Parts: sequence; structure tokens; C-alpha cells
Amino acid sequence: MNKPLRRVAIFCGLLILALLLRDNWLQFVRADELNAHPTNKRVQIERYANARGNIIVDGKPITGSVDSKDPYYKFKRTYTDGPMWAPVTGYASQAYDANQIEKIEDGILTGNDDRLFFDRTLAMFTGETKKGGDVVTTLNGAAQKAAFEGLGNKTGAVVAIEPKTGKILTMASTPSYDPSSFAGYSAKDEKAWVALEKDKNKPKQNRAIREIYPPGSVFKVVTAAAALENGKVKDINAATDTPEGWKIPLSKREMINHAKGCANASLKHALDISCNSVFAKLGDDVGRDKMVEMAEKFGFNAEQFTPVRSSASVYDKTADRGGNALSSIGQFNTATTPLQMAMVTAAIANDGKLMKPYMIDELRAPNVDLLKKTEPEEMSRPVSEENAQLLQQMMESVVTNGTGGNADVNMDGVKVGGKTGTAQHGEKNAKRPYAWFISYAKTAEGSPVAVAVIVEDSAGTSREDISGGGLAAPIAKAVMKAVLNTRG
Repeated sequence: MNKPLRRVAIFCGLLILALLLRDNWLQFVRADELNAHPTNKRVQIERYANARGNIIVDGKPITGSVDSKDPYYKFKRTYTDGPMWAPVTGYASQAYDANQIEKIEDGILTGNDDRLFFDRTLAMFTGETKKGGDVVTTLNGAAQKAAFEGLGNKTGAVVAIEPKTGKILTMASTPSYDPSSFAGYSAKDEKAWVALEKDKNKPKQNRAIREIYPPGSVFKVVTAAAALENGKVKDINAATDTPEGWKIPLSKREMINHAKGCANASLKHALDISCNSVFAKLGDDVGRDKMVEMAEKFGFNAEQFTPVRSSASVYDKTADRGGNALSSIGQFNTATTPLQMAMVTAAIANDGKLMKPYMIDELRAPNVDLLKKTEPEEMSRPVSEENAQLLQQMMESVVTNGTGGNADVNMDGVKVGGKTGTAQHGEKNAKRPYAWFISYAKTAEGSPVAVAVIVEDSAGTSREDISGGGLAAPIAKAVMKAVLNTRG
């Protein structure tokens, strides 16, 4: 070979080598980056080329897919009772991607998950249409309906958990939205999306897991647990050393009680009538570090994954004595999600054992073969069985003798424990308070349900009439009754 030909051959070889290197770089090194690039529509087009699998509640789909008659995106997502289920499903939109379960389990629902490789390969040989798998939830349809209808035009959220397993039975949030309204990418879908984005009431925000609120008096059950576990109270019926004018540490201010009879009240009676002074003093007696320890055993100061991420609830690790005393009654910097307070209640109802909350029970292939099943997992043991049962006695007394009477389900063989809360917030507590209620129902076989309800705002209700017992307890009652009436 003469010299010019050899140079051409070497040059061509280098070009081929460069092409191979570039091709491998694009296919393997940058594949994920290019797939996720916002201008790459091929992935999105492929996502909606076939009908998505469904999200299942009580054995029935609450989602669907319809032929959108579009040249690019063939199928569009539909939702049954979309506003009621949006806090659970999230949305899947041709234009605006997806969130919550629709996003987390997108691989299963589209059929692109590696676990469905055999199904995809088989479909290639048989000529069958590619299908997505199904996501089976732990949700209870009747309880979800009771929560959503109970909230009505109020702003708020409800979470219900099965204490023995951690299964989430209800996750409702209002105001809500219909994910079907922007499932496509037309001008109509864009208009619906923009309107939701501009809505000051934040209907797309899942208040059950993404908003944190001052818990007010419902947090007193955590303080009671800390007092019992740290030996500050040994007899729940014994008088406490709490003067009516108990002063907040490092301050000249006295703790204000909104009930009469709080002076030296027993722990049980103090929970019945919600004495601020008793619980603030107990928080001070226990001390900040031990209060933090107890709160964190229940799940505070950490994000939770259900598998959808929940914002971290907060108990201040750096508060001074006065701040800790106020934190102990659910004020100051204490802030919580409804999910977190449902977890607290579930742990108490489950004799001190906190199970990890979850709302996906099974993942199934298109041929309904089981791909994955979630097994209940113990998360922690915040309180001993003995102290949990003392807490149950006190919470049941709140319903029979105290401020929680509106939550009593009045069913034979069922006991209800609860705690009301009215949480002040805003500068100088000027904003309308939040109404809280936490509760559980208990039968001879144990507790099938624990509930947390927050009413953030209720149109037409005067400030003086806002209370956990008045606004939130009836919703909790309806949810508990729905679970009790549908359990197997």
C-alpha cells in the first residue's frame, strides 16, 4: 500500500473509532441525561403510546386511559372521582409530567419497569399490545369518601392508619383538583393547569403530608407519653404539683388555661379538659432533650416515605426552657403533618408499637402476577405497652368525659379514644386557629383504625366556634365508622 492510501486508511479508521466512541458515549454514558432532557419528547410520546396500568382501591381501578385521538400521544389518563383521590394518585399529564404514585410507580404503570421485561419480550413475539402493570393500594374507599365529604368546602386534611400494620386507609386533602382536567396537552389543559398554579388556596398541595401545622393540644399526648416514660408521672389519677398561675420559665408570663379546674389536676383530668399549665410544666420537668427524644421516636424531625415523601414534622432541638414548655403544648416552633399525628395515635392504639406507614400494598404485572408485596415493618417503640395502655385510658376518658364526645361512634363493643386541639398561629396568634382531632377506635381484637383530622379553615364559622371537638371530631367519627363497617 502506497503512502497516500495508508494515510487515508488510517484517517478513515480514526473516524470509525471516533464514531464508535461517540456512539457508546451517547448510548451508555449520557443515556439517562438525554432521556430526561426536557426537549426530548420521544420518552414522553412512548410513555403515552399504550394504555397505562391502573391504581387500585378495594379491588377496583380508580384510574383509566382513553384514546386521545392525538397523532403523538395516543392515550390520555382518566380518573374516577378525581378530586377525592388526587392526594393519593397524584396526576399523570402529557404536558406536565406526573407526581405522587403516578410518578413513583411510572415504570410499572407504563410497563417499562425492568421487572416487566419478560412481559414486553413476550408481547413482541405474540403481537399483543404492550400493557402497564397495576398498583394496588391499602386505601379504604368508604373511609376516603367519608373523609372527603366530611371536609366538604373546608380547607383541611385527614389521614387514617391501620395501627397493627401501618397501612394508610385514608389520605384526603381539600380543596382538591381533578387530575383529568390537565391530563392532555391541549390549550384547554394548559388553561386548567395555569388556573391551579395561580389558585391561592393551593388545591394541588397535599395537606395531609406536605403541610406542617402547629398541633396545639393534640401534641399533649406526646408530652404525656414523655412524662410517663421518664417517670415524671407514675399515677395518672394523682394530683400534679401545678399551680394555676404557673409561670413560663425565663419569663414573667403565666401559662393561660382555657378550662377551669387545672390547679394540681391529675394527668388524666388535665387531658380531659386540656390544661395548658399541667402539660407545659411536665414538658419542663422532662426537659428539652428527653422531649426531643420522645418526639423523634414517634417520627418527628424526619421525612416519612409512604412511598410518597412527607415533609418532616418539627420539634425544636435548640429551644430554651421557655420555648420547650410552649413546645410541649404544641405551640412555639412545634409543627406537624396530619400523617405524623396519625402515626402518634396509631402507636398509642397499637400498645406502643409504631408501624411504618405505607399505602402501596402490591405491584402487579399486566397478567396480574405479583411483582412485589409490602410487608408491615416496625418503625419504633416510643412507649411501653403499660404506658400505652395508660394513654389509651386517658384518651378514652377525653371522649367519654372530656372535650371529644363528638367522636364517639356509639357502636357495641367499640371504644374510642381521642384528643381535641385548637392551634393558635400567626403574629400574636391573630390568624384564625386550626381545629385538630386525633382518635382511634378499639374492639376486642385491637384497634383497626387511627385518625388525624385538621380543619385549617371553615368558611362561615366564627372564630369563637372553631374547635377540634366541634369541627374535626365529627369527621374523625365518620371515618372510623366507615372502617368499622367495612372491615372483614
